[in-house]
Amino acid sequence: MSKRGYISRYLLILKKLKVKPYSSYEELLHYIDTQLEYLQMQDDTLSVGFSKRTLQRDIKEIRNLFGVDVAFSMPRKGYYIVQTERENMNFQRMLEAFDMFNSLNLAQDLTPYIHLEKRRPQGTENLYGILHAIKNKLEVIFEYQKFWDDKPGIRHIAPYALKEFKNRWYILAKDSKDNAIKTFALDRLTNLEITSKKFIYPATYNVEQHFKYCFGIMAPNDDTPQEIILSFDPFQGKYIKTLPLHESQQILIDNKDELQLKLNLYLTYDFIMELLSYGEKVKVLKPRSLANEIKAAHQKAVGQY
Repeated sequence: MSKRGYISRYLLILKKLKVKPYSSYEELLHYIDTQLEYLQMQDDTLSVGFSKRTLQRDIKEIRNLFGVDVAFSMPRKGYYIVQTERENMNFQRMLEAFDMFNSLNLAQDLTPYIHLEKRRPQGTENLYGILHAIKNKLEVIFEYQKFWDDKPGIRHIAPYALKEFKNRWYILAKDSKDNAIKTFALDRLTNLEITSKKFIYPATYNVEQHFKYCFGIMAPNDDTPQEIILSFDPFQGKYIKTLPLHESQQILIDNKDELQLKLNLYLTYDFIMELLSYGEKVKVLKPRSLANEIKAAHQKAVGQY
C-alpha cells in the first residue's frame, strides 16, 4: 500500500470516530470496507487487510503523524478520540485541510466541476519557521512592508502566537522597538531570520484573553468591550446563526421578522468593516455611538454617487 493509502485509512478511522465516538472494531472495519472505492482512488493497487493488529498499529501512527490520541473505553466498549477543547479545534482544521487536499488530488481531471478562488498563499511559507521560533522562544528579525509605507522596515520581535483571520495569518509579538504587543501580517513579511537569542514569555500574558473581546486582529490595550445589539433581517440571520460573528454571540430574538443578537466586543475597525459589509441587512440597536458611526459611513458612501 502507498503512503497515501495508509494516511487515507488513518483519516477514515478519525472521521468515523468523530461522527460516532465509541465505535467498535467491527464498526470501524465495516466503515473502511464501505470506503474501499474511495481508498482505491488514492491508490488503485490498494487492498484493505484491516485486522485488530492493524488497528493498533494505525492508532500508534495516528498519534505520531497527527498528534491525536485514540483510546479504547472498556465501559463503552468502543474506540474514541481523546481531546481537549483546543486540540479538538486543531483536529477539525486538520481533517478539513486533508479532505480538501484529497479532493483536489482526486479532481485533477475534473476541472470543469471545481472552481477555486485565484489567490496566492498569504505568507504561509513562513508558518513553519515562525512556529519553531514560538515553540522554542527565539526572537526573529524580518523586513516588514506596511501598506501605507513606501519602503519596508526591519522588525525585531519576540513572537508569542499565530492568529488566522479572513484567509490571512498574523504573528502576535512584542516589538523590541517599543516593547508593545502588536500584530504583523505574514503576507507583508520577507527575509525571515530566526535568531539564537531567547526571550521570556510573560507569565501573565494569555493569547486567548488578549483576543477574547476582539473581532479580527485588533486588540485595543486601553479600551473596554461594549455590549452590542444587532438586528438582522431573517434571511441574513440564517447565515449568522450557522457562522456566528463571535463566540460571545447570544440570540435575543429569532422570528419571521428579525434575528436580534447580543455581542460583547471592542469597537474596532475590523468589526465596523464587517458590519458595513452587511449593508441594509443589519441595524445597530446598541450602542448609539456605533449606530451613528455606521450611519455616517453609509451616508458618506451614498455621497460618492
